[in-house]
Amino acid sequence: MTDIPYLSLAIWVPIIGGLLVLATGSDRNAPMARALALLVAIVGFVVTIPLYTGFDLSTSAMQFVEISPWVPRFNINYHLGVDGISVLFVILNAFITILVVGAGWQVIEEKVAQYMAAFLIMSGLMNGIFSALDGVLFYVFFEASLIPLYLIIGIWGGPNRVYAAIKFFLYTLFGSLLMLIALLYLFMESGGSFSILDWHQLPLGIEPQMLIFFAFLIAFGVKVPMWPVHTWLPDAHVEAPTGGSVVLAAIGLKLGAYGFLRFSLPILPDAAQELAPLVITLSLIAVVYIGFVALVQADMKKLVAYSSIAHMGFVTLGFFMLNPLGIEGALVQMISHGFVSGAMFLCIGVLYDRMHSRQIADYGGVVHSMPKFAAFFMLFSMANAGLPATSGFVGEFMVILAAVQYNFWIAFLAATTLIVGAAYTLWMYKRVIFGAVANKHVAELEDINAREFAILGILALCVLGMGLYPFPFTEVMHASVEELLRHVAVSKL
Repeated sequence: MTDIPYLSLAIWVPIIGGLLVLATGSDRNAPMARALALLVAIVGFVVTIPLYTGFDLSTSAMQFVEISPWVPRFNINYHLGVDGISVLFVILNAFITILVVGAGWQVIEEKVAQYMAAFLIMSGLMNGIFSALDGVLFYVFFEASLIPLYLIIGIWGGPNRVYAAIKFFLYTLFGSLLMLIALLYLFMESGGSFSILDWHQLPLGIEPQMLIFFAFLIAFGVKVPMWPVHTWLPDAHVEAPTGGSVVLAAIGLKLGAYGFLRFSLPILPDAAQELAPLVITLSLIAVVYIGFVALVQADMKKLVAYSSIAHMGFVTLGFFMLNPLGIEGALVQMISHGFVSGAMFLCIGVLYDRMHSRQIADYGGVVHSMPKFAAFFMLFSMANAGLPATSGFVGEFMVILAAVQYNFWIAFLAATTLIVGAAYTLWMYKRVIFGAVANKHVAELEDINAREFAILGILALCVLGMGLYPFPFTEVMHASVEELLRHVAVSKL
């Protein structure tokens, strides 16, 4: 084990770098702000690579642990660490940050330094969420990460950006307040410890477990978002700039799902088993119902937003079947969704930058003027529909296999939605890309430039690489998932 604080670097390099970018000031220094932001994003990603290369696959224990007193009077510590469940999301977050900075390179022309700084600071805060092993530290990072995204939507978003930003903030803040109450109760029950790992060993009765579980369910369910607290997401996606949509889909939605694995299952194992059917039911509603809602959308961004809710329904479904294949499949689905949904929103952003419309009816025959773009968009659409050999297939297939072991009819309902997913994704693709050229604006479209080709090309390699060879991802999480399930099972005995 190295003495280099890689987790602190993953958190503070983007945050401090973001403040430096902010210090470049007005738009007269926009080129400097862009270049510095890209440099910081790349360095932020490079410092996360040793987390993977130095990761010990044989243990479920926390690795790269850092601990030092923060508020000694209340036993609050700056306590960081990652296991096989969290380490991949730190790396994914840092990777997506580079793409987001690149995606806003030419599109953002006003308040460039502030825009780039918001993404860098948010990247560091999200890495803090995935790394925190102290309850207060987790809560501080969890709440603080709302602020940059709120500003990104509210300042650089669409016509209804203020409404969408406030709705997003209020929904997630309400859930977070319930989580705060639960954290304070756990602090009291543990004899004055905010250590999340200490909470995993608490001998709580079934009644307090139930109450705390519902508090966490609302807090993390809003963030996922689960049905019926999902309505903020389509508004936020539609109004957010392209970079905001990418980060929200690729990383933001994963924070709630991660919370279930770090808090709900290990701290409240009895309640998790008792209430698993409830969560599975809510997940199936999200998977089935939201899939049909996506089918009737006229706005491309709103369609992909609803698609994200359905895909995240697969994640919570996999978690609460409480078997290794389900949880690992859900984790793979989370990582894949980061690549695929991010790519889909980038593709829609490419079209919007050229025509300033997201309405499917305004397009048609785009392949005639943008053949390179059409090829990338086809790959990502197929991955979104779960085509074998793409990353979108692996996680969903694992969750469906786990559902077969759990209950055939749950597996049947989950599997039929793959058809719906293919229907709304390919229906959108067909109307936008194929057919005759719809109007002169489509005829005048220019194909993707070198910067856009590089960003989409990197994501295409990720989607295909993970789809063809998912083992490097699943091997990292295996020991931690097995230990989590052993803990849940032992608690029930």
